[in-house]
Amino acid sequence: MPEKKPNREITETSPSVQTHLGILQGVIERMASNSNSAKTWCITLVSAILVVVAGKNKPDYALLALLPTILFVALDAYYLGMEKGLRNSYNEFVRKLHDGSITPEDLFSVSPKGGPSKLQWEAFKSFSVWGFYSVLAALIVVARIFVLK
Repeated sequence: MPEKKPNREITETSPSVQTHLGILQGVIERMASNSNSAKTWCITLVSAILVVVAGKNKPDYALLALLPTILFVALDAYYLGMEKGLRNSYNEFVRKLHDGSITPEDLFSVSPKGGPSKLQWEAFKSFSVWGFYSVLAALIVVARIFVLK
């Protein structure tokens, strides 16, 4: 396979570069928005489950609210991991652009840098995931023990 040669004609002001960076920024923004939506939906579902459990006077079912919490932890970590990977890709693209080592192939690649499972695990360890969902899980348990008797 022939070696990829840098293209010195691709500059910061090239329309293709501006478009590529705009696409990456848009995808990064969508991942951040999806992460926020995951948190919103999780709170909505957990609240709905707890309201139904309280209304039916079935406190033993309150812990079912942990199920969507666990599922949304995975989904949120996925979105945040993808966001981080795409930011890495963006930064790598800009670095190559400034080094003059950018190739035309780089303009058509929109993929996260880093392994998806590694990125998801790193996102899971971030406070925005474990901090939020652990507090929510603790509140579910507290609601079951002290409120829903």
